Amino acid sequence: MAKPALDPLAQLTEIRSIMERSSRFISLSGLSGVGAGVVALAGAGVGHWYLQQRYAAEGYSYGGFMRLLQSTPEERLLVLPFLLLLAVGIVGAALAVATYFTVRRARRAGQPVWSALGRRLALSLAIPLVAGGLFCLALFVQGAVGLVVPGMLLFYGLALLNGSKYTLDEIRWLGLTEILLGLVAMLFPGFGLAFFALGFGLGHIGYGLLMYNRYERNEAGVRS
Repeated sequence: MAKPALDPLAQLTEIRSIMERSSRFISLSGLSGVGAGVVALAGAGVGHWYLQQRYAAEGYSYGGFMRLLQSTPEERLLVLPFLLLLAVGIVGAALAVATYFTVRRARRAGQPVWSALGRRLALSLAIPLVAGGLFCLALFVQGAVGLVVPGMLLFYGLALLNGSKYTLDEIRWLGLTEILLGLVAMLFPGFGLAFFALGFGLGHIGYGLLMYNRYERNEAGVRS
């Protein structure tokens, strides 16, 4: 009895899938983006509350962040420890959430997380992020407070673009979105916290849900 002929289209699809798994880190979970976005929104809320409480006694009616834009070097040094602690907390919590969901997805798919490809992705993200963090810290200390959030968005977008060649295509579009928001944010320095919440919060949540619906919803259905 002759064996049934293999579908050429199915063979090509399988070959493409194998090539993608070997050249791209495809275990990145959309839920990682959602979790990171929620963390960023919470962080923006805490930062807004802290600045409002700190400057409320002065009767400043335009909001704590606007008051920070006009602060003296001494005043900036007083709030810097809290803001640095808040930034470290946001980054740490976002990384923890992202790592949890990504590792969970990789294990379910039987794929390694800390492979050579994963290390290249991490390095390509880390270099622009570290450089951008130090640059934004220098901006804050030098008094260019209104450029800190735009700088964060720009460097983060560049980091995503730099790492997108190792992972899903949606990361490239998220990077371009963050860069665009950073450029717009430079025109409205008084709305830094709002742009922070929009870019790092809602941006992550939106792209995370898109990635989850496109790549992971079917996986969950197959497992159930």
